[in-house]
Amino acid sequence: MPALRRTPESELRAVAARVLGHPGFAPELLALAAVRSLGPGAGEWAARLRDRYPDAPADGLARLVTRRYVRAAGAGGATAALAGFFAPLAELASVLWTQANLVLHLAAVYGRDPAHPDRAVELLVLTQVHPDEASARAALTAAQTAGDPVEGAWPRVAEAAWRLAAPLTAQAGGWVALRLVARLLPGAAVLAAALGDAAAADRLAARTVAVYRR
Repeated sequence: MPALRRTPESELRAVAARVLGHPGFAPELLALAAVRSLGPGAGEWAARLRDRYPDAPADGLARLVTRRYVRAAGAGGATAALAGFFAPLAELASVLWTQANLVLHLAAVYGRDPAHPDRAVELLVLTQVHPDEASARAALTAAQTAGDPVEGAWPRVAEAAWRLAAPLTAQAGGWVALRLVARLLPGAAVLAAALGDAAAADRLAARTVAVYRR
């Protein structure tokens, strides 16, 4: 199965600086970074698997990918729930990275180049950051041509976090209730985070397969 690759340190710093400089484009900039860093690995994995199992149907490989990343999402959510005060932020980072891996590996399974810039457009639509490809493409163009960064470090961080969390608002908002429940039922927050993130990944996989199967 594919390994969870990390961006090189230099690229990670550059992406972080770009996101903080232009927080309004945080999802778009991270989508582009995910395609650059995760796309080649997803393509290599799919090619190796097709060489090994030339008769395997794409739907079968898609189920393999889905199981892998649904489990990863659940484990990431459970681990993030143990992060205390920073749990929502930790969960957000875990969910975004797992979802990008899921979409790009499914793209490779169905014969699309996971490193192509168009995958960033599809990633933004499938994760429900944008309602359609036209708005996603326009936002990506604006993100790549944005000028000088805005002023104020903390406002930029807050704006970036807000834009990244927008598709996960319901899930993130549930942390208040989870914290109250956890006082009475130890481990409730961990279980709820694991189940919620796994279910979100499963729904994303279904949307992605429906698109790429066409």
